[in-house]
Amino acid sequence: MNIQEEMKHTIRQELERIERDEQVKIIYACESGSRAWGFPSQDSDYDVRFLYVRPLEWYLSIEEQRDVIEVPISDQLDINGWDLRKALKLFRKSNPPLLEWLQSPIQYDERYSVAERIRGLSPLTFSPKSCMYHYLNMAKGNFRDYLQGERVKIKKYFYVLRPLLACGWIERHNTMPPMEFGQLVEELIPADTLLYSEITELLRRKKSGDELDLEPQLPAIHSFLKERIAWYEQRAAAMAHETVVDVAELDRIFRAALDEVWAASE
Repeated sequence: MNIQEEMKHTIRQELERIERDEQVKIIYACESGSRAWGFPSQDSDYDVRFLYVRPLEWYLSIEEQRDVIEVPISDQLDINGWDLRKALKLFRKSNPPLLEWLQSPIQYDERYSVAERIRGLSPLTFSPKSCMYHYLNMAKGNFRDYLQGERVKIKKYFYVLRPLLACGWIERHNTMPPMEFGQLVEELIPADTLLYSEITELLRRKKSGDELDLEPQLPAIHSFLKERIAWYEQRAAAMAHETVVDVAELDRIFRAALDEVWAASE
């Protein structure tokens, strides 16, 4: 068993422990970080995200209760999850992290039909404006915090490039962008450009385990980021707001999930 298979086994064991300790049922679990995005380094953490349900009685309390489960980070493993009711509230608002989780290329658990039912509604809830703002703000924050000055934290280019390419995908296709960084690059960056060469070389270095710390700016990438940030600020502001999906449909999904999950466990 190689290291990746060992980690998958460890992750599944940890998810089973969470189910026992928290008395929940996990309905979906996936990878959400650099490994799912397609640019992990050799020592990248595993960023596991999951959705779960509790027994019916938990939802009938008049008290507001904690609707997330967070596990202390250890051994390259970062795991946390959202209660399904919380997830559906955010889904109704076209929450980009949740939409990404549902299409992650690395999935650890999907035992029930609810995740697929939510995916089926995704085109109806997807908001180009709110998602573009999400990715744009992510890019602006990372660009401001890590990529100023003559020498920059060069690996942070990925954390500005990916959200800006996600904005580009939304602009071109009006759909949720794919998680994989390479797919975004191939779709949006012409292969015969210096920009493409700089990106692919940086990606090669990161995957091979090169130390990507303080280095001089990469001119083509840096210019592209500055220009695209300014452009998408204008594009996002001009987009129209969309309506949200009918809450009654999400209520039906929620109730059906509780029926399916707890009936299966009897």
